[in-house]
Amino acid sequence: MAKILIIDDERSIRSTLREILEYEDYTVEDIDNGVDGLELIRKNDYDLVLCDIKMNRMDGMEVLTEGLSIKPDLPFIMISGHGTVETAVEASKKGAFDFISKPPDLNRLLITVRNALDRGSLVVEAKVLKRKVSKVRPILGESQAIVKIKETIERVGPTDARVLVTGANGSGKELVARWLHEKSNRSNGPIIEVNCAAIPSELIESELFGHEKGSFTSAIKQRIGKFESANGGTLFLDEIGDMSQSAQAKVLRALQESKITRVGGEKEIDVDVRVVAATNKDLLKEIEAGNFRMDLYHRLSVILIHVPPLTERRDDIGLLTQAFLEEICNEYGMPTKKISEAALDALKALPWTGNIRELRNMVERLIILSDKIITDTDVKAFANPSAPVAAATAAAAAPQTDFDQFTNFQEYKDFAEREYIKFKLEKNNWNVSKTADDIDIQRSHLYSKIEKFGLKRGE
Repeated sequence: MAKILIIDDERSIRSTLREILEYEDYTVEDIDNGVDGLELIRKNDYDLVLCDIKMNRMDGMEVLTEGLSIKPDLPFIMISGHGTVETAVEASKKGAFDFISKPPDLNRLLITVRNALDRGSLVVEAKVLKRKVSKVRPILGESQAIVKIKETIERVGPTDARVLVTGANGSGKELVARWLHEKSNRSNGPIIEVNCAAIPSELIESELFGHEKGSFTSAIKQRIGKFESANGGTLFLDEIGDMSQSAQAKVLRALQESKITRVGGEKEIDVDVRVVAATNKDLLKEIEAGNFRMDLYHRLSVILIHVPPLTERRDDIGLLTQAFLEEICNEYGMPTKKISEAALDALKALPWTGNIRELRNMVERLIILSDKIITDTDVKAFANPSAPVAAATAAAAAPQTDFDQFTNFQEYKDFAEREYIKFKLEKNNWNVSKTADDIDIQRSHLYSKIEKFGLKRGE
């Protein structure tokens, strides 16, 4: 039930409001001054504050301003025995949800409280949904290298300085680029990503700069390139070490002059773009080999950020694993599974060639294949089938699986889930209730899985 704080220096008003709200099953706390009220707001989580305007020690408007600086989404309803239109307008300008005169009308008070709570819930839900659809996840880690990266992003983000992010595949270079955009003055503009390694060399120029109709055989209409699409925002050039020499020359010109020309066109187009580039290659070696332009390297590397591989930040594996456990279990609509300290130690010992991306995939696999608590045995058996230590254990624990039979990861997950449920059902002599409790899912959900996978007793 919603928790409400009343700040008013009149005992009778506090008592009346408390009685009304507690009768409606709200949890209520009250205080007689704004200074102590703000301290309660700092320490506790409230869904709504009812605050008097005229009080001793601290004016209600000051409480409103300070309270919203502490908890920006906390709804405030201001109440006063000397209410005027001007006071109500001022309260609204300062961020109050509504204004009520003393003595409060019962029906108006309850409707206003209900509306304020609904609005607060919508704000929270909107933020949760925004986080879900956003690709900007927090940068997790407490190692010295990650702390330094966060500090660099805070310092460099608000500028327009070009940044070159280096690091192995799966280490989190894209996440760094996204946070640079989020922390910049361009955060309301677009961030456009281009994977230079995924685009054929003959098409990269058209992808970046666009083309005019008829400029080549398949150019049946004019196309806007990524530089124009990113105008006013950030252009993220991923795997820039794989860009062709001709495209490098054009990118260099675009960075020097802030102008581009579409393929097949003559008109120069002004672009206002901040470029963040990333690569898993040693560009200095690529320059020596004649594969990358030195002048472009110097244009891109105003700021250098190196993202370390997971093997150099093993102490962060526990924090990352716990975050992935909560995230993935939430996506699957199941209680968050626990992981033992021995299992975490086993994860830290693995050779993380795929870095953060590999760790997340492994955590997802462990969630699917393990019981309520993930153990070190589970890690050795399921976490890294390609690693020698895991392969030996897995071979002893289960028959070999032909992974080539699966065309995508979803097929493998369905297969693994079917085999796991079948194993548990047989282990519990097909007692569905006991099996559901054993693997921590609802019985109706287990029946659905049995039907989905066509499982039958004695097959």
